[in-house]
Amino acid sequence: MKQIDRLRSLGLFDARVPRYTSYPTAPVFAPDVGATQQAAALAALDPTEPVSVYIHIPFCERLCWFCACRTQGTKTLSPVESYIGTLEQELALLADTLPAGLRMGRMHWGGGTPTILPPALIHRLARAVKAVIPPTADCEVSVEIDPTMVDREKIEALAAEGMNRASIGIQDFDPVVQQAIGRLQPFDVTRTCVDDLRAAGIRSLNADLVYGLPHQDAARLNDTVSKVLDLGPDRIALFGYAHVPWMSKRQKLIDEAALPRELERYQLAELAAQRFREAGLQSIGIDHFARPTDGLAVAARTGRLRRNFQGYVDDTCATLIGLGASSISRLPTGYIQNAAATPAYVQRIEAGQLAGARGHVMTADDLLRARAIEMIMCNFRLELEALREAYGDSADGLRPEIALLVERFGEMVHVTGETLSIRPEAQALTRIIASHFDAHVPEGARFSQAS
Repeated sequence: MKQIDRLRSLGLFDARVPRYTSYPTAPVFAPDVGATQQAAALAALDPTEPVSVYIHIPFCERLCWFCACRTQGTKTLSPVESYIGTLEQELALLADTLPAGLRMGRMHWGGGTPTILPPALIHRLARAVKAVIPPTADCEVSVEIDPTMVDREKIEALAAEGMNRASIGIQDFDPVVQQAIGRLQPFDVTRTCVDDLRAAGIRSLNADLVYGLPHQDAARLNDTVSKVLDLGPDRIALFGYAHVPWMSKRQKLIDEAALPRELERYQLAELAAQRFREAGLQSIGIDHFARPTDGLAVAARTGRLRRNFQGYVDDTCATLIGLGASSISRLPTGYIQNAAATPAYVQRIEAGQLAGARGHVMTADDLLRARAIEMIMCNFRLELEALREAYGDSADGLRPEIALLVERFGEMVHVTGETLSIRPEAQALTRIIASHFDAHVPEGARFSQAS
């Protein structure tokens, strides 16, 4: 209890801070950075450096109440097929913009529900992307899978187009919790999905779980963890539920009184993490777990772990090109986000221009702080010497923040020479500690709780 009291006193249960899947965070993006800067940055890419590609499919047959992603419901395939046509138009614009010879080292299909696409549209979209940005020989293709919206034919189509990693949405297997978040997903349906993915030769499976959901308690989560481990995933992402009804109106359907309180929420996360470690999975950052042989665990051990909009990744591509409504591109000059609403995105593409609607041009200080925050989020430490090698003496400008952290967090952090480390018992505070290096505090921005 003394440890809990110390974490509480340092703000764990009260702080609202970013998840730092980017720096600066998306609320900092501004409309004066858009399609013009997007086109210039894409044209200037080095064709010898492979890029990552993210494709956003915003459509869902059901809108899960807990979700805060950019999605829209549909009961027919007509708007989905029309959207694929718009993606093809966007790719044609990219073909006229990108330097010749550019290759794709990673491709990720996210949503929404990418598996809402029937096999014919899967093939059509994948081939359109590869025609503009051909894959490297070792390209990793990952797809977010909804087990209730996939069958063997869809899986075989995705595998034929290069899918070699799948991310399965689970959240929680308890029927009471599922009912409370508007996502009914029987375990046997998920088991069939996993079996079909393995039969198709998918070498890496990720399972997404969420703690802090309504009616979730230790017994229910413990049962869900047992079922997940029985599926044998190679990676697990354990996300804290972000209750942000001011951003996602559908979350107003969730009974706030049924949400676990702050301490119980923390204990749920600790329970699941302990079970995963006991099962032989390695802790990765603040909320991921992986088998020691998985690429994510290897990246963590070798210092190649990175953080982007998909969470923790072993992706070494410096550039990420986002396709589709609301997608964010990470370019050498900074970030560009496509128009968020699907109609606005379609309108821009049909007008014959790229869809970038807002963004941020990185300064030298932004680049330094982005790497410092990534170090903390990935490795639980900040290494001034490595920052100085990459960014010069400007790295010493972070010393005041380091001093403030030592003053505030005391024995929870440790400074040895040029390195600030977060002690294992304080790693729950990582997002709060990282926020001390954030020089952008957008007015009115509201974030999820740190615990």
